[in-house]
Amino acid sequence: MRTPQSAVADFVGRRRPGATGDAAAPAVPRVLALPLAERDALLRKGELSAAELYGAAASWEPVADQRYRACAQLRVTTGESVDGAGGGHDGDEADGSGRGGGALRVGVKDTVDVRGFATRLGLRHYRHHPRESATVVAGLRRAEVNAKVITTELNIGVGSGCGNPYFPQFDPAGSSTGSAVAVAANICDVALGTDVLGSVRWPAGRCGVVGLRTTHDPAKLAGIFPLSPCMDAPGWVARTADDLAFAWRHLGLGEAPRLSAPSLRVGVPQELYRPGVIDPEIAGALDTASAALTSRGHRVASRPLGELWNCRAAAWELCAREAWDGHQVWRDRLVDELMPSTWRALETGAKVTDERLAEIRGSMAQLRAGVVELFAAESVDVWLMPLDPGVPRPRGMVVAASTIPDADDPAFEREVGFTPVASFAGLPAVTVPVGRDPEHGAPLAVQLVGRPGDDGSLIRLAQQLTTALEPLELRPA
Repeated sequence: MRTPQSAVADFVGRRRPGATGDAAAPAVPRVLALPLAERDALLRKGELSAAELYGAAASWEPVADQRYRACAQLRVTTGESVDGAGGGHDGDEADGSGRGGGALRVGVKDTVDVRGFATRLGLRHYRHHPRESATVVAGLRRAEVNAKVITTELNIGVGSGCGNPYFPQFDPAGSSTGSAVAVAANICDVALGTDVLGSVRWPAGRCGVVGLRTTHDPAKLAGIFPLSPCMDAPGWVARTADDLAFAWRHLGLGEAPRLSAPSLRVGVPQELYRPGVIDPEIAGALDTASAALTSRGHRVASRPLGELWNCRAAAWELCAREAWDGHQVWRDRLVDELMPSTWRALETGAKVTDERLAEIRGSMAQLRAGVVELFAAESVDVWLMPLDPGVPRPRGMVVAASTIPDADDPAFEREVGFTPVASFAGLPAVTVPVGRDPEHGAPLAVQLVGRPGDDGSLIRLAQQLTTALEPLELRPA
């Protein structure tokens, strides 16, 4: 008769090598670690076979997910575009080679509907099986959705359970946690997330990868869980700015990224240099990015952000109130007992009065109507600002009681951060890693914020910024 100990040992022995707790991280297969454009070229020339690529992916993905816990649902990669995420291989043979470049492996946040996958919203006891994919997924070309990736509870809770592949001592943040982790772990080539107040940008920055919040467009939100529809936007995560640029065109998201002008006027908000607004390490990262952009011929200068700076606290109020209003519809459909942090965030929204809500929405409409003029008034094409006021905190420190900053907290001004600038104004923004904190090894990132519709120009600028910096040489842990 087997003992419980031997039965457990046998069960554990059935896992794949590389799980959390194993001595060392397994090596990512070389073909998966290649830049996407280089890999695509090898496929088209026949120097890399689809069988080799997708065989490596099918072997690697469960190993990586076992270690980093990025996926709510993982499917073995086959290399075929799936219905609702491409509907075929349009354009695969556009170079006349007779060989297609193949489908990109795409992870999708578990608040976005994909036909054939359950949507769970970060909850244990909820799921629905959509009849059709979200608009942003259905429009993809040459894509294979191979994973629904982890999100925090109802998009507004604290904690995900994911590991951080490159920076294991730091929490990967949220709420598009799985999107960043799956890309950093090479489970996916790119991943779709959503960004209300930084939900794509924070995890990307914490994981040392690149994250894009697209221009706010209500038409792109069908099939996406509505946390705060006024500010929400689809977002994309890629390992590098070059990979993001390749995916942007390859997936049919837009034309090949190009700058809106050869030499851009880059504004650094003057407000950042008030006492206590940013830590010295963050100021150093900002200086590094400024110097890199200057070296590429762009004109960097300090300018007042003005109205865009002043909207940040209101953005958090709006998010909380819209989340609360939406929950009044959802609550009868949910059986999960929500975590205290989720409830605190929702209850913060309940305190935002109808009068205050109307005031915020009026301010938002006015700001968005004149946002292009605000850029022009300061002679700015793009704003450069930090992702956070301070260095990311290591795991094990006090966990935030809520995702919504407390207005009574003495640190409230810092806690509202800088990501709401793009969100409240409906602007695109891309987060780029620029270095590490030498004392703790923490990832340091900046964000570039552009005018409405300047998504492609931001991607191209992120490419230029990255090439002007020293490589981070990141390795999975």
